[in-house]
Amino acid sequence: MRGLDLAVGEREGLLDTVDAGRVLDHLRGERDAMVRELTALAEMESPTPEPRRQGPVFERLAGMLEAAGYRCRRFPGRESGGIMLAVPRARERGRPYQLLLGHVDTVWPVGTLEEMPVRVDDGKLRGPGTFDMKGGLVQAAFALRALAELDLEPGVTPVFLINSDEEQGSRDSRRHIERLARRADRAFVMEPALGTSGALKTARKGTGSFTVTVRGKSAHSGLAPEEGASAIVALSEVVQGLHELNDPERGVTVNVGTIEGGGRTNVIAEGARAEVGVRVARSEDVDRLIEQIRGLSPSVPGTEVDVEGGLGRPPMERTPGVAVLWRAADRIGHRLGLDLEEGRSGGASDGNLTARHVPTLDGLGAVGDGAHAAHEHVRIDAMPERAALLALLLLLPDTGTLEQELNANRRPGEDE
Repeated sequence: MRGLDLAVGEREGLLDTVDAGRVLDHLRGERDAMVRELTALAEMESPTPEPRRQGPVFERLAGMLEAAGYRCRRFPGRESGGIMLAVPRARERGRPYQLLLGHVDTVWPVGTLEEMPVRVDDGKLRGPGTFDMKGGLVQAAFALRALAELDLEPGVTPVFLINSDEEQGSRDSRRHIERLARRADRAFVMEPALGTSGALKTARKGTGSFTVTVRGKSAHSGLAPEEGASAIVALSEVVQGLHELNDPERGVTVNVGTIEGGGRTNVIAEGARAEVGVRVARSEDVDRLIEQIRGLSPSVPGTEVDVEGGLGRPPMERTPGVAVLWRAADRIGHRLGLDLEEGRSGGASDGNLTARHVPTLDGLGAVGDGAHAAHEHVRIDAMPERAALLALLLLLPDTGTLEQELNANRRPGEDE
């Protein structure tokens, strides 16, 4: 098998040693098969809270990956349906590896197919989980199979981890993701592309949640209001303080999503509670924001505030390593006839976890729209293109060598 030879200082240009058109043509020939596989996966309803429903999806994916020369192992979860790890059967020990990430779980409850059946409509494959993110799983499997069938061997070994609890924060699988990321050369995340243009995600906001509980003192609101301490009034001050922490210029969002408290109109409220969601773009802002949230104190005498929670996923920032991967993807895109864009997502993924340890490129999955929405769909014509993009990315040399190659062949006006 032959790989991608990118010697430092080679002037003919990045990826000229591989026929990108041949890879794309091969995958375009697999388009109908990709649609069949995605249809089958989407018709296997696999909501996060029902682990037994995720087994058939894992099994179908294992069949696709085994056809690409991979050995698949399932590991049970403590609370979830567990993970599946796919590694090449002919893996060479000690060789550097690159991490592919995906998830089989969806936000859709069992029975959604009755109202939202999987169907092809106007060049789009519609249905629950097609866009987020079973389309990305299919594309990754076909990209790996294309490399095997075209006798193209990556110099950095692809390792594919697929979990089943991403939609609820990857609490069960996080330790596996971070363990692999610490030793990986880079990570590619098969989450859906950003926007209908198919932009890659080079940054994501970190996300967290807090519960703010206020304890006051009850009293009759008519007979002895002065003996009470209203938790609701105190919470209202805290809510205003939380709102003031919003900083759009720095990408900080603080949202009070729900409030509850009190019991009767003639009783001073003894307790009140708010659920708060936060998003933050920069790691340097995380500790300060948490300290500000925990430091909020109302002026109502006799009330106490307790804050629980924290940041679930850290920000994924556009580091120099991420910029290297983006520059390579952009050049590959041009060779495939794609005009790629990059952007930052306000949502989080498992890419937020890998980005703490290794350069990460996210949004390599399906192009479409409607994640978590009734109009969820993928663009069928984009599936072979994205699979080809991933296949060629997997052929890149290790990230250090790649950076040297890119710098040696820098294009005029190219971003760092």
